Amino acid sequence: MCGAPVDLSFRSLSRLTDAWTETPRSSLRPLKKNPESKYLSRALRLSNNSIMDLCDLHQTVSHFLAEPSSLAWLDLSFNKLSHIDKVLCELHGLRVLYLHGNNISTLSEVDRLAVLPHLHSVTLHGNPIETNKTYRNRVISALPQLKTMDFSAVTQQERVLAKLWHQSNSRCRSSRKSLH
Repeated sequence: MCGAPVDLSFRSLSRLTDAWTETPRSSLRPLKKNPESKYLSRALRLSNNSIMDLCDLHQTVSHFLAEPSSLAWLDLSFNKLSHIDKVLCELHGLRVLYLHGNNISTLSEVDRLAVLPHLHSVTLHGNPIETNKTYRNRVISALPQLKTMDFSAVTQQERVLAKLWHQSNSRCRSSRKSLH
């Protein structure tokens, strides 16, 4: 059931519903289908398009995949996403999420992904949030289960530093609130 990714990259898609009329790109590993013509895959590639929102993500995943709830790998890199949509937080089987090369500018939005228990690899580089000096610490702190971030292994030392960073920031926020 782990077949090749359903590849809808480089299709000039501006909305997810535009993908429904597309035929996925063929690769070295052929895509297999079930009797209902849905793909036996756990991976969906929607990179290098012009997608601005994910409001039809569930319907798109269901349109292409035989078992939409088993989606484990989602590539939304190089689109025009400006937010980490809540719909991503409903993909509980997600293990790998590529969001690099988008327009995500609010670092706190990464916190939303903390509800994904199996997420072990995320990419966010090439977004405006990357310019924040606390970027890597903040992401590792929000997602302590990560094994890789931005195609780089998360080290034990980074986990410790992220935890310390989180604790000191929590103390700073609570002492600021008590002053007001």
